[in-house]
Amino acid sequence: MKNQQKQNCKSFLPNIDEQSKILILGSMPGIKSLEEQQYYAHPQNRFWKLMGMFCNVDNLSELNYQDKLQILLKNKIALWDVIQSCNRDGSLDSNIQNELPNDIPELLKRFPNIKTICLNGNKSYSAFKKHFSKLLEQYKCYKLPSTSPTNARYKLDNLYNEWSATLSIVFNFK
Repeated sequence: MKNQQKQNCKSFLPNIDEQSKILILGSMPGIKSLEEQQYYAHPQNRFWKLMGMFCNVDNLSELNYQDKLQILLKNKIALWDVIQSCNRDGSLDSNIQNELPNDIPELLKRFPNIKTICLNGNKSYSAFKKHFSKLLEQYKCYKLPSTSPTNARYKLDNLYNEWSATLSIVFNFK
């Protein structure tokens, strides 16, 4: 096993506008995403395929990154991470250390149309709960199964069913 040095990871700016109603929060971008400077850049991550199903864009995962972000905004979906910076070996959430959160309360003040927060995976939820427990009471917050390839027990159809149960509360995606 090759000896990796802990990488200092920094999240991206939020993808959000005044029309956004749902905020999807990941934990921290993985190595591939950090290299590409794009949310969910790993080809096996199902996030963009899943969002394509909700946004009725069959080839969303194949579009250029800026188009993907614009389609999310058109569908009132904002995107960010709970963690602003951390140290981590590799891409696994379980390797995250020394995490510092993003200023989610300030973001929510600036964008008051956000009423629903979806937490993409266990680490996103646990970090959100650790740093922003009061927001769990003030917003509709949902812990959803991770779209990461490490969550292999969930096939795309299973993810769609789980996410759909939550997202259909806010929008009529079906």
